Amino acid sequence: MSISILNAGAASAAQEQFGFWNALNNGGAISYATAGILLVMLFFTLYIFFTKVFEQQKIINQGRRVRATFWNSNSLREGAAKLEKNSAYKQLVDDGLAAQEQHAKLTDPVEAHDWLHGSLQRSEDTINSALGGGLAFLATVGATAPFIGLFGTVVGIYKALLGIAAAGQASIDKVAGPVGEALIMTAFGLVVAVPAVLGYNFLQRRNKAIQEALGAFANDVLGYLASNGAVKPSVAARKPAAATTPAKPATTTAGQAGGVTTKP
Repeated sequence: MSISILNAGAASAAQEQFGFWNALNNGGAISYATAGILLVMLFFTLYIFFTKVFEQQKIINQGRRVRATFWNSNSLREGAAKLEKNSAYKQLVDDGLAAQEQHAKLTDPVEAHDWLHGSLQRSEDTINSALGGGLAFLATVGATAPFIGLFGTVVGIYKALLGIAAAGQASIDKVAGPVGEALIMTAFGLVVAVPAVLGYNFLQRRNKAIQEALGAFANDVLGYLASNGAVKPSVAARKPAAATTPAKPATTTAGQAGGVTTKP
């Protein structure tokens, strides 16, 4: 029992002597700069992740409403008026209608399909570019944060070894503490890099699904404009609730041998 207590006391003393703040102090300005860079990376990683998730969910909800109600409208303008002001789907419809009006003003003959398709594609590319904003930063953080942490570790180990050499003591207890302390920066770099990589992959997968939905909607808008409204997606009508007929009450007729119940 006494041995375990002594070991626990030694471990707590070591943690007090060697820790994150002590590693920064021993590393000096370079360690502080490295930790500051990693903190900034972590902050913007979390900010971009939660911001993009909110934006993506907003567009996903818009797509659900579009599929449910948009094509029930009598015209594209009527349907666009029902959409949210800054909706990505409204932008596609407005750009398609604007392209249709511009085509009528062209003096050089251009195929209407090519003109409309190009305009809708530019609109779709603009939306996709906005969706991908910030993802390059997450990819950069995921690729560089471990190496930034490793740089802090190398500097920490270098200074620790210099201190040990100056003191003239090379025993394991004098080497293990400073070297292990320097590895904290590598761990910090991994703590920053892992959420960035996971967040990047998660957002990319959702962006791909959103882009497919926007591409399908843009194709439907193109078909509607190119056919003057003759071609549009079929919307399944809601089935009316089946009417229930009340059951007729049973009637009883009396016979010679007794009452007999008959159902009409």
